[in-house]
Amino acid sequence: MNHKKLSTTLMLALLCCGSNQALAISEAGQDNRVEWQRLATWNLGAKPLAMVHSLDAKHLFVLTERQRVEVYNNQGQLQGSIPVDPGVTAIDIAPQGELLYLIDGSKQTFTAVAISFVVSVDTADAPFKGPANAPVSMVLFTDFECPYCRSVGPLLEEVLAKNPQTVKLVFKNMPLKFHNMADPAARAALAAHEQGKFWEYHDRLFAESELNDALLTTIAQDLGLDLARFNQARESAPIQAKVQKDLVDAQQAGVTGTPTIFINGRLPKQRNLETIQAIIDDELRKLGKS
Repeated sequence: MNHKKLSTTLMLALLCCGSNQALAISEAGQDNRVEWQRLATWNLGAKPLAMVHSLDAKHLFVLTERQRVEVYNNQGQLQGSIPVDPGVTAIDIAPQGELLYLIDGSKQTFTAVAISFVVSVDTADAPFKGPANAPVSMVLFTDFECPYCRSVGPLLEEVLAKNPQTVKLVFKNMPLKFHNMADPAARAALAAHEQGKFWEYHDRLFAESELNDALLTTIAQDLGLDLARFNQARESAPIQAKVQKDLVDAQQAGVTGTPTIFINGRLPKQRNLETIQAIIDDELRKLGKS
C-alpha cells in the first residue's frame, strides 16, 4: 500500500465512530468512478481537531479538544498522550515521528517536541552478560561485519563495568543483506553459544578485519569447540530460525541500522557513556533502586 492510500485509510478511520480497537468493516460501495471501502473505525474518546501520521504509517497523532495529542499505533491502540497548550490548533510531525510540531494561534508560537517510543524486545534465549535478573537491560542489535558495531563494544563494556549489579547486555543479531558474511557469522556465534562460548566467539569475530567461512571454523577450533556439533548447529533450522526471529524483532522495534541499543526499551539520542548512564540512572530511580 502506498503513502497516499495509507493516508486515505487513516483519515477514514478518524472520521468514523466505533469500538476501542481497529475493526474490519464490510461496508463498501461505488460512486461514479470512485470505489471505496471503509476499513476501520476507532473510538478516540474526545473530539479530534487535527491529525497527522508518520510516513511509515506506524504512528498516528491526533490533537483533541482536551488539549492533548493522543498517539496511536497503526492498530488503533493508544500508546500515550502529550499535553499541549489550549491555543494549539495545528500539528505536524517529522517523517518518522521523532519530532512533533505545534502551532499555537493564540500565543502565535511554534514549538518542536522531541518524541521517542519505548519498545518491547523479546530477549528469551538470547546471549547476555551481566546478572540474569538485572533491573536494566541493554539490548544490542548488531552485525558482525559492521565496523560501527565493532567500535561500540568498548563503550558497552565500560557501561557494564560501571554498573556490575544492575545492568545486563543482551545480544540480538541483525545481519545486513549487503554484508555477505554477516548471516553465516551470526549463525556460527549462536552455534558457539550452544557450547557456552558465545562471547569468546563474538570477541574473536570482531577482532578480525575480514570474515570468511574458513575463519569461522578456525575460531571454533581455537576455542576448543566440538567441530562436528558446531558445524551441524550453525546449519540447523533452529539456529536459522533464531537469526530470523532477531530480524523480526528488529523490524518490530523500528531498528533501521546497526548498532542500535535499547535501554529498558528506550533508545539513547546519543551513543556515549554520559547519555547511556543517564538513562540507566533514570530507570533505576523509577524502579526505586537508585
